[in-house]
Amino acid sequence: MIDLPAQFVGRMKNELGGEADEFFASYDLPAAKAIRVNTLKTTVERFKEISPFALQPVPWESSGFYVEDEKPGKTVLHAAGAYYVQEPSAMCAAPLLNARGGRVLDLCSAPGGKGTQLAQYMAGDGIIYLNEINFRRAKILSSNVERLGIKNAAVVCASPQTLALRAQGFFDKILVDAPCSGEGMFKKEPNAVAEWSEENVKMCAARQSGILDCAAQMLAEGGTLVYSTCTFAREEDEGQIADFLQTHPEFCLTEERKLMPHRGRGEGHYAALLKKYGGVATQRGSDAHAVRPRADKKAEALFKDFASRCLSIGFERLHSVADRLYSLPEGYVDFGVQTLRAGIELGEISNGRFIPSHSLAMCLSPRQARFIELDQSTALSYLSGNTFPCGQTEGWAVASYLGFSLGWCKVSGGVAKNHLPKALRINN
Repeated sequence: MIDLPAQFVGRMKNELGGEADEFFASYDLPAAKAIRVNTLKTTVERFKEISPFALQPVPWESSGFYVEDEKPGKTVLHAAGAYYVQEPSAMCAAPLLNARGGRVLDLCSAPGGKGTQLAQYMAGDGIIYLNEINFRRAKILSSNVERLGIKNAAVVCASPQTLALRAQGFFDKILVDAPCSGEGMFKKEPNAVAEWSEENVKMCAARQSGILDCAAQMLAEGGTLVYSTCTFAREEDEGQIADFLQTHPEFCLTEERKLMPHRGRGEGHYAALLKKYGGVATQRGSDAHAVRPRADKKAEALFKDFASRCLSIGFERLHSVADRLYSLPEGYVDFGVQTLRAGIELGEISNGRFIPSHSLAMCLSPRQARFIELDQSTALSYLSGNTFPCGQTEGWAVASYLGFSLGWCKVSGGVAKNHLPKALRINN
């Protein structure tokens, strides 16, 4: 059993009473592993047919499944964005928000589990902003958005306070997966045990309160907010929400969930759904800063020439930034904060030619471009950066496995040259 902090043990014994022994016994079990099928690229039914794993349903997420594999992220299908590896309890928060469109914000988003889960529910309708204050973590978040082929997302890097000043009353739905003391991570993260203390719990609660205040400012009247943590401390969970409601009477608690590791298969999670009914009238003044897409004429012409030869799908709202061309999401507003991704990076202009981006490849399906289907061995070789023999028509094509895009290749002289970004190549 994990050597748990004495103060934590005492607190949980007091709170759980007769359930305490069962709770502590759960630490003798291995951490539950799960994946979430990426329904932006496939259906749950089809994934079940091609899955490399034995799948058992996660009760609170229709696309979530328990798996027993030690390293579920080491497959070709994972590289293709067919699924996301996610702790099963953590899947309980996003469904509460019922994100089916509109303007959505995941305020503390990295590495992207809940934000990409929200994007799946949105199914391309509306726009989702995924924010992460730490730039290094924001880059990981952006990479996951790209791998999963999400078209209607903007990945930004800002403090909640900065964003709140620039997006007051802008969002219809907000998820706050708050940084916490991580008591639900004790089995997975040894550092979480070493860093735990009652003082840290109080510090986290104070920080969470400030983040929630920022979220309240950014939520439009009639909007909904989900607050979640992966800890069990009442100061960070039920107590945090009780304090928030006292200082924000325009909000009402409509649903609350607390998953515990001895009551279900998962490491534990807390989530609360809040609705904003009134308060000071909010303005959508940020609409005045909505980006009007403007594409360099030469870049647009080069892309359209490429598209006429290589794509069977159109892209609108073309926008140029230096030598790169993007397709911006409808309703995209630039809040003047660091932005890592907005919509789809289509490609860049180099030496008078259009070079398609990996981002574009990852959001294409077989009917939208020329796909070259690879067997598993060749797909693994491609992901390692190798070329492969190919007798197809010369030019740009998408290397794929089981119909899922892996990235671009360019056929020349019977060989498909590898254009997978070097940073994404894997070692077998």
